[in-house]
Amino acid sequence: MNKLNILYEDNHIIIVEKKPNVLCQSDYTKDLDLLTIIKNYLKEKYQKPGNVYLGLVHRLDRPVGGIMVFAKTSKAASRLSKMIQEHQMIKEYLLVCEGKLANHGIMEDYILKTNEKSVISNAKEGKYAKLEYWVLQRKDNLNLVKVNLITGRHHQIRLQFASRGYPLYGDQLYGKENRQQIALFAYHLQFKHPVKDEIMDFKLLPSNEIWSKFNYEA
Repeated sequence: MNKLNILYEDNHIIIVEKKPNVLCQSDYTKDLDLLTIIKNYLKEKYQKPGNVYLGLVHRLDRPVGGIMVFAKTSKAASRLSKMIQEHQMIKEYLLVCEGKLANHGIMEDYILKTNEKSVISNAKEGKYAKLEYWVLQRKDNLNLVKVNLITGRHHQIRLQFASRGYPLYGDQLYGKENRQQIALFAYHLQFKHPVKDEIMDFKLLPSNEIWSKFNYEA
């Protein structure tokens, strides 16, 4: 679990693959989390005696894997957070869901976060949530889908698909209890570097069993 797949690193940011079932940051379980793993890596690599700064600017649910960017300076963290708030960071996901899903669509809802799950709500209580999707392939009753996440709400993709009758394969919370790993992966991340005048563009494909049913290249 401690072995990092580093996609890119410089003085300002580090981009890594989050493995499924690894926490982004520590919680009540006290399980080892990605933030701590990266901090330990930086501390050892640069032989830093004190605390290492590492900014967490976005999150993935614990069971979800994929590409994440972390900030190595407070300036980078502030600028990346602003990009996310202003929807200037492209975050695309691959998922496998069940049912007869239309080839393309936009999902818009208001989402309210509760203790464990999120629920579809109304404009007064919930936060606006929007995504766009494209079905890439179909096999049996399963769809391989690409999602452009326009807003980043708690459990947004999982809830929006499940609420319309298209639960994600392996989703223990909003789908069926089939004891499989959830088929949701943050495969594409694109944004302007917070310091350099450069576009950062990274893609990574998932590799566990359910994905092998489809032949897809990023």
